[in-house]
Amino acid sequence: MTRVVEVAPERLERWLAGFAERHGGCDATREPTPGGVVVRAVAPDGSTLVATPFAYTPLGIVLVRRGGYAAGLAVADRLVAAKVGSRHVQGRTAAGGWSQQRYARRRARQTDEVVAAAVRHARRVVLGEGPDAPEGVGGIPAGLVVGGDRGLVRAVLAPAGLGALADLPRRELYDLPDPTRAVLQTALRRARAYRVELSEPEPRP
Repeated sequence: MTRVVEVAPERLERWLAGFAERHGGCDATREPTPGGVVVRAVAPDGSTLVATPFAYTPLGIVLVRRGGYAAGLAVADRLVAAKVGSRHVQGRTAAGGWSQQRYARRRARQTDEVVAAAVRHARRVVLGEGPDAPEGVGGIPAGLVVGGDRGLVRAVLAPAGLGALADLPRRELYDLPDPTRAVLQTALRRARAYRVELSEPEPRP
């Protein structure tokens, strides 16, 4: 049985101790990587884990859904710059003919506006471009967190948008809801967490 859990960096050692206690000890190895120290462990009962960090800093965050967008720049666990905005995108319609085509054109235009707004504000907040960029922000961050709608994120990271960020180490959080300031904080917290892939034997009947 394999599952993935997210563990905050400051809780990892305590979590590993609990894993060892539950499974009769463990043999752990640690491997330094550009994103932090990867921990692997094997327990006597056959349970295994791989804990992968994402300790890049500064960290750019770009979240986009049809309901809005959020862009942020974080140093360690602190947001140093952020922008959140909402947009309305027309829902799908069951109408046919010209009405359906009109709704489709409106929906496409509104979607393009969401993408354009996300790109514009991410350039300012994450990359520090423009005269109204936050003080102290500038350059390419070390890592990138994206979330929301896969298709919209792909459009935002296209060469004409934020292509400069497309090849950064990335953590994806596509299960996040419409972006708000609270969701942006959640994205940062989850981005910094260790992703622990945990495999445990099936319990005996």
